[in-house]
Formats: sequence, structure tokens, C-alpha cells
Amino acid sequence: MKFTISTTIEEVLFKGRVRVNEMKLSDFLTRELDGRGIVATNRDVLLKEFFKDPTKYIRGKGALNEMQASGRYLSMERALKGELIFDEDIRKLCDKGVNNLPGWSLAAAEVTATVHNSTKHFLDAAAEEARKPTTTIEPIKMEGVYESVHNARWCHVVEVPGGEGTGMEVKEGKPKQSWTYKAVGESLEKDDGVQQSRAPRPRLMVLTSEKGRAVLVGEGLSKLIPDCYVNCEVERVWQIVKGDLTELFSSRPGTYFEPKRRVLIGTPGFGNSLAADSYLLYQLLHYDSELLPVVVHCFVGGVKAYVFDKTTETVTRYMDKSMMIKFVKELSWRGMKGYIIYELGGRLDIPSPCLPPEEWGMLVAATPETTSYIHWVSEKRAVRIIMNCPDESDVKAMCVWKKRNQPV
Repeated sequence: MKFTISTTIEEVLFKGRVRVNEMKLSDFLTRELDGRGIVATNRDVLLKEFFKDPTKYIRGKGALNEMQASGRYLSMERALKGELIFDEDIRKLCDKGVNNLPGWSLAAAEVTATVHNSTKHFLDAAAEEARKPTTTIEPIKMEGVYESVHNARWCHVVEVPGGEGTGMEVKEGKPKQSWTYKAVGESLEKDDGVQQSRAPRPRLMVLTSEKGRAVLVGEGLSKLIPDCYVNCEVERVWQIVKGDLTELFSSRPGTYFEPKRRVLIGTPGFGNSLAADSYLLYQLLHYDSELLPVVVHCFVGGVKAYVFDKTTETVTRYMDKSMMIKFVKELSWRGMKGYIIYELGGRLDIPSPCLPPEEWGMLVAATPETTSYIHWVSEKRAVRIIMNCPDESDVKAMCVWKKRNQPV
């Protein structure tokens, strides 16, 4: 939200979001416990009344204990307490004639001292922002981008025997058999010992889209290329992240589970992650939209971010890092889960400590020589994924793909 001299105190503190104290208990139970605990006497009860005495409205001890143990319950309880503090402070300020940011800036010290420290912090920061001349770029809806990524076309390159040894051939569509992997510690390794069918495994898979994919080519610079090369290492990254999501969404209801944060160490000379970030985006868009409705892809130190809303099948571009972070945190507060792909933009790029929100996954893609992410890794207890370099056959398959339309 952009703060101006006309922004009211209430707008600063609540930012136009849905208030917890205006939600009904029945809506919360429907979303969190599949409707268990709803009876005629509590159907229209507001959450603010429920939190005063939960046993009055939920008679089943098992359902109540399960609800109170959930991370969402604790989050809503904290949010409600925060709202009550804000409401109390808004009333105090209104009684003194302070209704907006200019009023707050001009208020006497004895007036500002009557509110809680958290309220004072938010209002001071908003007043400072409102005083600054701004060139904030508003988020832009990107037409056709969601469809371009989601509907990318599959092709693959396979090895075929020939008169002078093994050759390579381009085929349309997704291969009948991909690579297989085995667990090694907290990671996965390619398992060549498993053959699921007689169909040959691909040497390379390729995703192509009309608008292409963005890649970093220097400090803060990016360009679009049409093809996304997927070798066994790129697929391995997705299988690891997919395993993290499976673990997250299969955790026991009512228990708090923090998804793994990952750092992907890419390959020198092939960008931060070869094509793993783009392939990860594609796969996340095809992941269950009810479980994971939002995917965020960040470039150039988070200054350029694309928010993919899978429910509406739209993409919004943010060119203001703080606006993107506020929007993502708002989605998390509303109970939506998502995943953030953050491609480091240079040696001095440091991922924001505000990312990711609770119950969101995140992967930071970096080059081997980059170290700016180390503090974030330590703070978030992120786990590294080390990508191996493409081998000679991978590079040969890329060349075969590029020359597929040239005369033999």
C-alpha cells in the first residue's frame, strides 16, 4: 500500500485487509477443520467472541484441542490481539483529533506517547514514507504470460543407435520415461539401475514457449530466450522440491510444519541454475492449485518479481521490492500458501530476511562464486542443492536441438 498525506490512521494500521474480528467462527472451522465443530448455536459467532471463551462455542474437546494446536489458530489469535491493540489506539487518537498521517506528524509528544510501541512504529514509518517524493512503479498485469509458461510445449532428445555409433534424435512431446533417482541423505542422486520400461530415457528434455524465459546475463541484466533445457540435474532439483512439498502437505493436521528453504548452487558459465529456476516455475504452476495457489519468481535482487496467481491464472509484475514483499505477506496472512523462486542478481544481492513468509517454501538460485546469501541460509536453516555440470552428451544434445531445423 502506498502511503500519502491523505492516508488515514486506520488505513495505515490495517492496510485495507480483511479483519479477523469480522470473520465468523463457522468460516474458520469450514476452512481449517472441514466444518467439524459447527453447530446451530455457533454458526453466526464472530471470531473475536470465540477467542474470549473457546469452550463456550466448541463443546467437543478433541476438535477444540486439534484447532488450538494448529499454526493457523495461533496466527489468527495473534492477529486478533494485534487488531484489538490497533482499535484501542485508533480510538485514543481520534479522541485527540488525530485521524490521518499529517495529524500524527503534528501531534504533541504526550498524544503519541499514549499508543502502544507497535502502533507508533507503524505510524512513524508510514509518515516518513508519505513525506518522501516517490517514483514507485505500480504493479502491472502481464497479459498472456501465465498461458505462455503454463502451456509450454514439450520436446526431447534421445540417443539412437546408428551406423557410426550412437546418434541423437529430436522427438515431439514428453518422453515416455524420464530419469529415476534414489535418496542419499537429504538429497537425491540419479539412479541408472532402474529401468521402468523399454522406452529409451531422454538425454535432454526441452520446454519451449512463445514469450520465452528470462535469464540473467550480468549484474542486474536479463534477456529472454525461447527454450528451457532440462537435463537429469535440472529434473533432480524439481524432484527434491517436490519431495519438500509432499512432506509439507502430508504433515499431520493441527501441527505446525515449516517447509524447507533451499539454496541451489548452479554451474559456472550456465547462469545461476542452468534452467532449473524456469523448470521449477513450470512444475509449480502445474502443482495442485488448491494446495499451492501462488508462485513468485524474483529477478535482479527481487526488484523485478512476477507473482503467478494460479486461481485466476494471471501474472502481476512488481518493480518495487517492498511492495512485492508486502503483497506476499498479505497473502500469507490470509492463509494462502505459496513458493518463491529467488534468482540472485549479483555479488551484492542479499535475499530479504522478510522472505519467505511462514508456511511458504523458497529456493534461492546462486552461482558458486556468490556468497551474499550465506546469512540468509543461516537464519532460515536453508539446505543446499549442488548442481553438477552438464556432461558432454548433454551439450551435444543441446546442439542437436538448436540445429534441428537446419538441412542435414
